[in-house]
Amino acid sequence: MKKKRNLTFVEKIKLIHRAGLEGKTGNIITPPDNMESLDQRIKIILEITTKPKLNAGDMLYFIMYDIENNKIRTLIAKYLIKKGCQRVQKSIFFAESPRDVYNQIVSDLKEVQETYENNDSIFFVPVSTDQLRAMKILGQNIDFDIIAKNRNTLFF
Repeated sequence: MKKKRNLTFVEKIKLIHRAGLEGKTGNIITPPDNMESLDQRIKIILEITTKPKLNAGDMLYFIMYDIENNKIRTLIAKYLIKKGCQRVQKSIFFAESPRDVYNQIVSDLKEVQETYENNDSIFFVPVSTDQLRAMKILGQNIDFDIIAKNRNTLFF
């Protein structure tokens, strides 16, 4: 019996495209599966900002997307999670990974973009730990400055 080969992410997208992906977009935004609470997501980012130093060759980056097709959007989210990216919001991921993993993600998602006609956009935004430390988060009654211990105390 012949063993079935596992398809790559891009091969799966191409098969979906050949099966008739066009015209099956939707406005329904389904909540992400197993998305951690905002507190947990912030904690993960803070753990990275408090590291004394990144491993050589590692980089920090956000991936943000606006993808019309529900099926493609879901597959991309699952792919990013499998690649070690942390979901920050529904369409925003954060990652700390070696540069070759970053390059592979960019390459795979570029190939997906070229597979079908779309008006989608995907942003890859490298950041430094200093930029992360300067980040502000509003909403959900979270005072990021207190959590990050960035607040200066003045005594008079």
